[in-house]
Amino acid sequence: MRKLLLSLGIVLMSSTINAQDQSQMGAWYMYFYKHQFKNSQFGIQGDLQYRNWDIIGDLEQLLIRSGITFTPKNADILFTLGYGNITTGQFGDSNATVSESRIYQEAMFSKKIGGRFYTTHRFRYEQRFVENQDFRTRYRYNLFLNIPVNQNTLDAKAVYIALYNELFINGQTDIGTDTPVQLFDRNRTYLGMGYVLKPSMKFQLGWMNQKTVNWGKGQLQFSFHHSF
Repeated sequence: MRKLLLSLGIVLMSSTINAQDQSQMGAWYMYFYKHQFKNSQFGIQGDLQYRNWDIIGDLEQLLIRSGITFTPKNADILFTLGYGNITTGQFGDSNATVSESRIYQEAMFSKKIGGRFYTTHRFRYEQRFVENQDFRTRYRYNLFLNIPVNQNTLDAKAVYIALYNELFINGQTDIGTDTPVQLFDRNRTYLGMGYVLKPSMKFQLGWMNQKTVNWGKGQLQFSFHHSF
């Protein structure tokens, strides 16, 4: 187990160094929450994210998102109807920002494979109202994989490897500006380490590479996942 953790740490450090060479490495600080109402199929979930073009100080995005969840009986799937408010900053010294309101619908289901591989599939459809742009939509698919390394379950004191890959597809190319967008919006690939303080509290530290048609960028990610 120690060799596995050391190897993963070297990969993360190497990825970070490579991102620094691009002089574009940023950092995202994230809080995710989830709550199931007592004796109910309904709940809430959402996240608060402070994203920086650099490690801290140069705002990339401030994202506030929350939604109502519904879990059908006898089904391992979670549906969400939510709203997000996003403030996007410009790279560098400019303090200019663009605001966005976003409505989204999501379906998420999880399955444990082979006794210790925790997989989650998330499908999300977004309706986006971006300042100075026409109404636009976007489709997203994310595959998450968590693998505990010091025990077989994600119970208290578990150390785990966290990976995901997310694909973004625009619903249209004409957004009312002089420059149309591509149908392919972006792809995100993540590798990190997590620690389960207790089943309702998990911490993660990792590195994510984000690519669009025109650019690629590395991001450090620090996240706290909270169920209450």
